[in-house]
Amino acid sequence: MLKSNEFFILKKYIPLHIIIFLLPFLGVSQENKIHIKVHLDTLKHQLQIREKITFYNNTSKELSDIFFHNWGNSFKGNETPLGKRLIEDYKKDFYFTEEENRGYSKIHTIKSNKIPLKFTELPQQQDILKVTLNSPLQPKDSVVIDAMYTVKIPNVRFTGYGKTYNGYHLRFWYLTPAVYTNDWQLMSNLNMDDLFENVADFTVEIDVPKKYTLESNLYQYKTTKGPINNYYLIGKQKKDIILNINPNHKKFKTFQNKNTVVKTDIFDKRLDMSSSNKIVNRQIEFIENFIGKHPHTEILVDANTVNKNSLRELYGIPDWLKPYPENFKWDIRFFKALVSKYIDDVLLLNKRKDYWLSEGIQTFLMMEYINKYYPNITVFGRFSNLWGFKKYNLAKLKQNDKYSFLYQFSARRFYDQALNTPADSLSNFNRKVISPYKAGLGLRYLQDFLGNETLRKSFQEFYKDYRLKITTSDSFKDILKKKAAKNVDWFFDDYITTSKKIDYKIKKVKYLKDEDSVAITIKNKRNITAPVSIYAVKDKNIKSKIWVTDVDSVKTVKIKANGFDKLALNYEQIYPEYNSLNNFKNINNAIISKPIQFRFLKDVEDPYYNQIFYTPDIRYNLYDGVILGVNFNNKPVIKHNFEFSITPNYAFRSKNLTGFYSFSYNQFFEDSKIYRIRYGVSGSNFHYAPELSYNTFSPFVSFQFRRNTLRDVGTKFLLSRVVYVNREIQPTQQEIESDRYSILNFRYVYSKPNVIRRLQYAVNTEIADNFTKLSTDIRYLKFFNEQQSFNLRFFGGFFLYNNSEGNYFSFGLNRSSDYLFEQNLFGRSESSGLFSQQFVISDGGFKSFYNQPSFANQFIASANTSVSVWRWVEVYNDFAMLKSKNQGPRYFYENGIRLNFIPNIFELYFPVYTNERFEINQPAYPNKIRFVITSSLDRIYNFIRRGLL
Repeated sequence: MLKSNEFFILKKYIPLHIIIFLLPFLGVSQENKIHIKVHLDTLKHQLQIREKITFYNNTSKELSDIFFHNWGNSFKGNETPLGKRLIEDYKKDFYFTEEENRGYSKIHTIKSNKIPLKFTELPQQQDILKVTLNSPLQPKDSVVIDAMYTVKIPNVRFTGYGKTYNGYHLRFWYLTPAVYTNDWQLMSNLNMDDLFENVADFTVEIDVPKKYTLESNLYQYKTTKGPINNYYLIGKQKKDIILNINPNHKKFKTFQNKNTVVKTDIFDKRLDMSSSNKIVNRQIEFIENFIGKHPHTEILVDANTVNKNSLRELYGIPDWLKPYPENFKWDIRFFKALVSKYIDDVLLLNKRKDYWLSEGIQTFLMMEYINKYYPNITVFGRFSNLWGFKKYNLAKLKQNDKYSFLYQFSARRFYDQALNTPADSLSNFNRKVISPYKAGLGLRYLQDFLGNETLRKSFQEFYKDYRLKITTSDSFKDILKKKAAKNVDWFFDDYITTSKKIDYKIKKVKYLKDEDSVAITIKNKRNITAPVSIYAVKDKNIKSKIWVTDVDSVKTVKIKANGFDKLALNYEQIYPEYNSLNNFKNINNAIISKPIQFRFLKDVEDPYYNQIFYTPDIRYNLYDGVILGVNFNNKPVIKHNFEFSITPNYAFRSKNLTGFYSFSYNQFFEDSKIYRIRYGVSGSNFHYAPELSYNTFSPFVSFQFRRNTLRDVGTKFLLSRVVYVNREIQPTQQEIESDRYSILNFRYVYSKPNVIRRLQYAVNTEIADNFTKLSTDIRYLKFFNEQQSFNLRFFGGFFLYNNSEGNYFSFGLNRSSDYLFEQNLFGRSESSGLFSQQFVISDGGFKSFYNQPSFANQFIASANTSVSVWRWVEVYNDFAMLKSKNQGPRYFYENGIRLNFIPNIFELYFPVYTNERFEINQPAYPNKIRFVITSSLDRIYNFIRRGLL
């Protein structure tokens, strides 16, 4: 077999076209051989392809069929796996794009020995071809398959590969044989760049117009033939071909190492080539010292491949503020990209089924690189030293601290998934961040536990034995277990294959005077038995450290008393934990070992203190005026199960103390259809009219049901609560039923916010002394294109019985009385003026005001519709029927213009016509305009987060 370095020596003396002719005869390798002739049509954005594939049956079975990945066809339509996946990822640009922006792969012929072969697309997998051979292929034998086909290049914006603004960036554009290991390993394009490929020997001839320059990850040679540039591309034992074609300029820069050439479009224009080259050389040397040399002389690191499958690091501070040392950001970003390509080029793992090892190695090497070259750089850089911020734990977070911090953020809400979960079943946040972090932390855990460079030597042996060979993480497991002097079954049996959380605490500490030692009792609070590290600490300096194993419930160990004042588990945060606050214990066993600490805004929880956070609270309503106060809570960045929030306020208009409070406990379930039960109590005190206040008190229990998968963005929950309301009345008034009341409320909510079709409904039951009512609120949204949609809301409700007086508890057509006090109304009792125009959709959902009574004490049915006209401009039409006791049904209709700037956050409604009159020619029309403005941070956060977690 011709090696890469031999090829480069040979090409100095022999013309390239002769080398190409001789390549099949220069070795006895059993790698597949792929020869592709391509013509690029820049007018139709098509590739005309003739491909010859020499496929070797390296299995022990005869093969009647061969499967090919045809990912060029994944852009064919919305019903391909890619089309469906993009919808799951909350992306609708591909779904509504014009046909000219889509792509496809049209197969003209597939032959062997000039005899046509039967080929079919797999059902529901249009990007996988099944080719039936004319005769079975025996083990160790080969077959030559010729294919002619056309690939229409899609727009680059869907996956990062395709037609760019003025050129092309191509990957996964040709037919590639599927891998056979026990069975065919078939995978459709899901925009994860994880195609499982074996290496092959490539020769590619591609014709492009003369004005274009081609760059690739293969060795290339260019000749000019009139208006055409012809490129010969050669690659031995390659598994992927990336082409970048741009008009007459090179996009990639080249960095030269003594053994390796790195080509990349990830560079900082502010760095000179000399500095950049030194950094790249340092990075390559670092990677080689850990795992070994790259088998190829060239590595191509393209920005798109790296950026699309990772979230931005916590470096959100603008560059012009220069928060980090010189070259730091580019160094870290490029190292991440380089090590990712380094591992992916060499280790032939099925990353959809067995991704944790490659992702774990990449994250582990990143942590080791930072630890060696940037050990003291914090997440916020030099801003960590700012006055008022430098004492915060958040400011003290080192770059490597973010891994365990973000893992704990996910684990404490049970959003994490086992590392053996197929990658296409992971949530985007887990796939891009949490799972790679957990895998990397796990490898660091092993390194610290095993010591003696066992992990590093295992890496090197695994890399040496399996580079450019189909393998699995089981091979690495076998090597590590052979080299390890300690039992590591806990790592592969629990840490990798389950989502069990590590959580140990120091239960008791006892000083043994006779033995001059300390007895430490450790309790395992969860269901995984893994090694735990114990530290003896004096003034935050480590005095000693030991590893303890087999703590399945409770275990007591002894250590020598050598002048320490505190004991800690996992003091250096080597391994990820569910809760690290219970890891500390003073040796004096004081009852109050952690004093209270007040922190402004939020912070990372501090194991040395009980923290209370305070934030200013500013709000407004017509009767209290400007309301200023302070919110006190125990909600750090990573929340506790028990939460409290108390907000005393002072209202400047009413000149009264107001405020609200809540106390709750979250009980999470790991293996249940119920995800969380939340128990709590809440209450508030504000004014509902001039000089008239109200008090609410509400104990509640809510059940949140588990999503089918973490990729499901929907939610289901059941709320049960009792709302007690006490409304203050004028001294001259007599108390009525609407001044003091209690209501038992059950509410079930289902929400499925698909990016194309969204469905949400709620069923509500209210039981009070004088009435019982049922209602349902159903909402449906359908997009016609990226900007235009149809919105339908149906509200129906009726009283099972109603002995209440007046309309306070009745259904409202255009505004309910909000007797449960759950809406954020600026002018709760206003019937005229600006604050009466605030619109919160409830009950009938009408926007217009009517002269006739618009309440119903028996039955209501209402339909609200809106249709997009242009961007955020919509036309709405509403219909309703109201029925009160001893009255016939009344019918209502309205239409108007809705400016839907940010749904449910900022909207304006302009009534045009109702069944009573034309509205736009009525006097004082501005008083009829309704507005939606929310100050709910939860609603704003949920709008932003969709499709992420």
